[in-house]
Amino acid sequence: MYELDKEKFGKFVAKLRKEKGYTQKELEKQLSISDKAVSKWETGEYQT
Repeated sequence: MYELDKEKFGKFVAKLRKEKGYTQKELEKQLSISDKAVSKWETGEYQT
């Protein structure tokens, strides 16, 4: 099974979000995900 590198994924999400000019809240709204989800992704604190 493939293990996701949380640090690399977080950096990737943050880079794309910033390139698009979105705040974390704006991205959460665009993706219809829960409050603080993007922050957890970017810091690697989410559960897989």
